[in-house]
Amino acid sequence: MLAVRNSRFTLCILLIVFVSFLFFARSDPHLALPLPFSDRALREKLMVEEFHYNKMLDGRAKLVEKWGPTPNKVDPFPSNGEFYTIWDFFLPSFNCPHRVERVGVMGDGGKWVCGLERIIHKKECVMYSFGINGESSFEADIMKAVPGCEVYGYDFSVKSFGPEIEEDSELKQRSHFFPFALGPKDAHSPVDDPKMYTLRTLMESNRHDFIDILKIDIEGNEYDSFEAFIDSFGGEPLPIGQLQIEIHVFKDQPWNDFAKVLKWWEKLEAAGLRPFYSEPNLVYTNLVRGARPELIEYSFINVRGDHELISSRPRRYSVAHR
Repeated sequence: MLAVRNSRFTLCILLIVFVSFLFFARSDPHLALPLPFSDRALREKLMVEEFHYNKMLDGRAKLVEKWGPTPNKVDPFPSNGEFYTIWDFFLPSFNCPHRVERVGVMGDGGKWVCGLERIIHKKECVMYSFGINGESSFEADIMKAVPGCEVYGYDFSVKSFGPEIEEDSELKQRSHFFPFALGPKDAHSPVDDPKMYTLRTLMESNRHDFIDILKIDIEGNEYDSFEAFIDSFGGEPLPIGQLQIEIHVFKDQPWNDFAKVLKWWEKLEAAGLRPFYSEPNLVYTNLVRGARPELIEYSFINVRGDHELISSRPRRYSVAHR
């Protein structure tokens, strides 16, 4: 009889806890929940993921040997019955240790992010977005979820953010748009059109020393531009939390070269970037019938440095505005 009474008491307690959780979760969409990992548990999780990621690298080497046998012999998109594409060599094999969710419009424009709940309460959050093209649902939804986040957008082909930001007065106050191009070098004299800046220069100009979310979609110019950013830190941890980037391997372009893409990708890996999600751009292949699957979205977590995604007590980055 006592056992039955104890069971009922335990059940009642669990029910009260569950109802209380539902009440508070609904009353505050940004409810402060306990961090899912202690530093030790988070480190252990990251170490396990790194172990499995290295196993994937062994598999990549074997795949290169099978279809090469050297990188310069691998065809990015073979047409003689081979069962692979270039993307099979670059698997998103690193599991983000936090919640992974798609932010922005369903369809072209949305992106996969890692651990958004880890930065929701940051008073000073920074997002950079390169490539706007009149659609800003991703940037807008990030700012809605993170009230302390400001977005810096760059695109020389348009005059502003998309309507998702431009038509929302609160979001517009936290957005900054510039008609500049991202490049591997600075070229912004009066005769340069469009004016081009490196990411390092833009961060220094904006007086930022950390970017929480970095989005790049610049139609094939991502390679040289981001490589220059990595090189500018000389092996030091990159000052970013995560990267959402669309990679392009257009036919008859210099980067339609497996060995070049592999070398570039390995530079990202050496800098501490680990892909946790990929999404082929099927809208492109549907619009351009007969096109190769040349466009793919990747999301990376930065496993080096000291920030919210890899530490429960990161250092406080300063965000000073001019």
